[in-house]
Amino acid sequence: MVQILENPLRVGLQQERSPEPLILVIFGASGDLTIRKLVPAIYHLKQQRRLPPELTIVGVARRPWSHDYFREQMREGVEKFSVGVGAEALWQDFAESLYYQSLDMSNLEDYRKLDEFLTQLDKERGTRGNRVFYLAVSPNYFTDAIEKLGQAGMIKNPQKTRLVIEKPFGRDLSSCQDLNRVVQKACDEKQIYRIDHYLGKETVQNLLVLRFANAIFEPLWNRQFIDHIQITVAETVGVEDRAGYYENSGALRDMLQNHLMQLFCLTAMEPPNSMDADSLRNEKVKVIQATRLADTRRLERSCVRAQYSAGWMKGKQVQGYRHEPNVNPESLVPTYVAMKFEVNNWRWQGVPFYLRTGKRMPKKVSEIAIQFRDVPYLLFQSAAKQVSPNVLTLRIQPNEGVALKFEAKMPGADLRSRSVDMDFGYGKTFGIEGSDAYDRLLLDCMLGDQTLFTRGDEVEAAWKVVTPALSAWEMPNDPIVVPQYEAGTWGPSEAEQLIERDGRQWRRL
Repeated sequence: MVQILENPLRVGLQQERSPEPLILVIFGASGDLTIRKLVPAIYHLKQQRRLPPELTIVGVARRPWSHDYFREQMREGVEKFSVGVGAEALWQDFAESLYYQSLDMSNLEDYRKLDEFLTQLDKERGTRGNRVFYLAVSPNYFTDAIEKLGQAGMIKNPQKTRLVIEKPFGRDLSSCQDLNRVVQKACDEKQIYRIDHYLGKETVQNLLVLRFANAIFEPLWNRQFIDHIQITVAETVGVEDRAGYYENSGALRDMLQNHLMQLFCLTAMEPPNSMDADSLRNEKVKVIQATRLADTRRLERSCVRAQYSAGWMKGKQVQGYRHEPNVNPESLVPTYVAMKFEVNNWRWQGVPFYLRTGKRMPKKVSEIAIQFRDVPYLLFQSAAKQVSPNVLTLRIQPNEGVALKFEAKMPGADLRSRSVDMDFGYGKTFGIEGSDAYDRLLLDCMLGDQTLFTRGDEVEAAWKVVTPALSAWEMPNDPIVVPQYEAGTWGPSEAEQLIERDGRQWRRL
C-alpha cells in the first residue's frame, strides 16, 4: 500500500491557517483579471472555508458602478469562469462583503475619499484596519497608484497594509529600477507582493519538494549527470484582443522574463537553508546573478525571436500576427522567443538551459524537461540504436504531473530495449485537480507569506539577463528582419539551429 504523505511545502507555508479580518481593495475591478480570476478565486476560498467571515472586498475603477451592479458583475464572473455559486445562501453572504468605489487613479482627492470609505467599512465589518491593495491594472498606472497611495498615507503601516503588483514589473531594467524606487519610497519591501501566477501552480511548488524531499534526485541534479534542461511554455492562442498591450511587450516581456525565469530559478537554484520567504528568495537571486546569455557577441547563437504568420490551427485557417486587429502591419514585436542560458557556478558550469515560449503553437503546454547524460559505456551493443537518454519531465499544464523516461528490455528472446515512462498525475493520484494558482497566491498574501512572490532585487537581476537581447532588438533604425513561423508549428528554423549547433534537439511535445 502506497502512503500519500502531506506535501511538506504546503505544511511549511500554509499550515491551514486562516487570514485575519481584512479589506481587499482591487484596483481595476471592472477588468478581465478581476472578473475571470481574482473574485472567482476568492469565492472558491470562501467555499473551502479558508477565509474569515469579516473579509471585505472593495472594487475600484473609473466606471460609475453601484455596489449592486458590481455584485451582479462578480456573480456573472463566478458562474462563467469558476465552478459556480453553489449554495445561494453562501453567495448572498459573500455578496454582502462586496463593495465598489469609483476612482480616478491620477486624482489624489479620490484616494482620500477611498480611505474614508475604508475607514467606515473597518468599523462596520470589523476588519481592524488590515488592508491589501491589489493593482490589477495596466502597468502604465502602477507608478501613479503607488505614489498616490503613499501620499494619502494609505500604505504607511507595514503591519497593517500590503501591496500586490501584477506583472510585468517594468518593461526593461531601467524602468524596473525606477518602479522599485517608487515602491521603496512609498512602503517597505516586506509589504510588497510582486505576483507571478506561475508560482502558484501545483507542479511549480512540487518542484521544490521533488528536489529537496527526495534523496534519489538531488544527488543527480548537477553537471555530472545532466546534459541540458529545456523549459517550454507554448500557447495555441494568438494575440486575440490584447494587441494594445502586446505591441508594447512581446513574448520576451510577457512570458520569458517572468514566467519562464521563475521556472528556471526553481530548477537551477541551490537548496535554501529553510522554507521561509527570505531563504528561498535569496537562492533564486543568487542563481539569476550567476546566469547570462550563452553568447552576447553573436546573439543569434543564444537568442531567437520570431512572429507567427498565417497557418492552420485545429483545421481552421488563422491569420498572421501582423494581420491581427490593431497590430502594426510592419510590427517587429516577437510572438516567439528562444534563449540559451549559461549558469556560471559549480553546480551548472557547462550545462545549457534552453528556454522557449510562443503563441500559435500546436499545443498548449508548459513543462520543464531535465535530460540526463548518455551512459558512458553501452554494454548492450545490440540495443545501441534504440537507447535514448533518460528524461525527467515536470508537466505544469495541462495534466499537471511528473514523468520519468528510462530504458527497459522489450519482451522476447532478442535483447532489445525501449523507452518507457513512469508517470505521476495529480488528478489520478490524489483524486482531485490542483487548485487554481490565484487561490494559493491570494491566500498567501492575506496570510502575509511572501515565499511565492518575487523580491525587488530578483526582478532587477532577471531584467539584466535579457537586457543584451532587448537592447539589440530595439536599436532604432536597425533594418532587422524578424523571422516568421507558420501558425500551428513549433517555431522558426532559426530556433532549431540554435539548439542543433550544440548537437541537441527541441523536444516534440
